[in-house]
Amino acid sequence: MFGACAHLPEPSHSSYFARSMRIALQEAAADAALLTPAQREGSVENYRRHLLAADPQGRYAIAALVWLPHQASPVHAHHTWCGYAVIEGTLNETVFEWDDSQECASVARSLARKPGAVSFVRSGRGSIHRLGNCSDAPAVSLHIYGVPGAHIGTHVNDVVRVAPAFV
Repeated sequence: MFGACAHLPEPSHSSYFARSMRIALQEAAADAALLTPAQREGSVENYRRHLLAADPQGRYAIAALVWLPHQASPVHAHHTWCGYAVIEGTLNETVFEWDDSQECASVARSLARKPGAVSFVRSGRGSIHRLGNCSDAPAVSLHIYGVPGAHIGTHVNDVVRVAPAFV
C-alpha cells in the first residue's frame, strides 16, 4: 500500500491506503497466534503499549495495547494517521466533534467495539475519540501509527480539551 500511494503528497489520504490498512488490520486481528503471552500483559497504572514492529524507513509502528478493566485513553485526536483493530474483549469508543469557537471537543456518540472491529482515521481534529475498557475483563487491541517506532509514545496523540459536560 505504501508503494502504490508513494506518488501522493500524503498517502493516508488515499481511499486505497485506508481500505488496505483496514483489511490488513482485520486479517491480523483474526490471527489467534499474533501475540505472545508477554505482549498481552497489562499494567495497573494505565493501558500498556507493546511495540511489535517498526518500519526501518520510519513510515509506521505497530503496537499491541492492553487495557485492564476500566482503563481508558485521554480524549485525543492524532498527529498522524492511525488504525486499530480489537483483538480481545470489548472497547468502548467515544467519538467527539471539535468546536472551533469554544476550542474544545463535545461527545457525538459512543460505540461498543468487539473483537474484529476495525477503524482507520487520518490525522487532525476531524477524528477525535477516547478508547476505554468499560468491562471487568482485560481487552487487547492492535494499533498502527504513521510514525517511526521511537516516536510512538510522543508523536501520536493530540490530547484535546473537552467540553465541561463530559468531564
